[in-house]
Parts: sequence; C-alpha cells; structure tokens
Amino acid sequence: MRLLLDTHTLIWAAREELRDDVHKAIEEVADSVFVSAATIWEIEIKRALGRLQAPEDMIERVDESGYERLPITFEHAREAGRLPLLHGDPFDRILVAQARTEGMTLASADAALRRYDVAVFEVERR
Repeated sequence: MRLLLDTHTLIWAAREELRDDVHKAIEEVADSVFVSAATIWEIEIKRALGRLQAPEDMIERVDESGYERLPITFEHAREAGRLPLLHGDPFDRILVAQARTEGMTLASADAALRRYDVAVFEVERR
C-alpha cells in the first residue's frame, strides 16, 4: 500500500504523538509513505498565521524518516478542482486529489475526507 500522510498525521508522527499501534500499522502495511508539497505549504502558512505549532525542521524530518516527497502536478490541480464541494479546505482537497490520481491511500483522522471516493487509512493521536 502507498500511503499519503495528511498534514495532522505528519505533525503527530514528527512529535511522536501517533498511537503506537497506528505507527506500527503504518510501518507494516505501507510499501511507501509520501508527504505532499501541499502539506509543507499548509504547515508554513498556518505557522505564519499563528494557528499552528509544528517543528521548524519538517522538511528535514520528512527526509530523515524515509518518507517520499510528492510534488503537486497539473493533473493533481485539475482533479482537486473537479472534486465535489464536500470539503472546503483547499489543502485537504489537493491531498484527496493526489491520493486519487496516484492510487494512494490517505492516512488521516479527518472523517470528512471519507465522503470522497478515496481510500482512507484511519489514524489516531495518543
């Protein structure tokens, strides 16, 4: 299985706040784990607005963890724009589009994402 980490999932993993069984399951079921450029973008925007506290070295943590970088392509943008308006967060919409386009499973705790036609691997925080 190819997993795409949602923003909160990445942050929880970086802070070691994922439940142990969830972290273990990710390691056991995932052939590869991806982090979208949109996730780094979202973290930095929310950090600048004072709405999020996340480690300053997220890119380095992504690279050190062995996660793969996923850029945003024109196809991802087109798919995000064509999604039904079930969720208003543009960052979540691009992650859904990327997961659908790339045949990935989205690792997330956001129940609203399950309304889309996308595979979701449920995660939980400690």
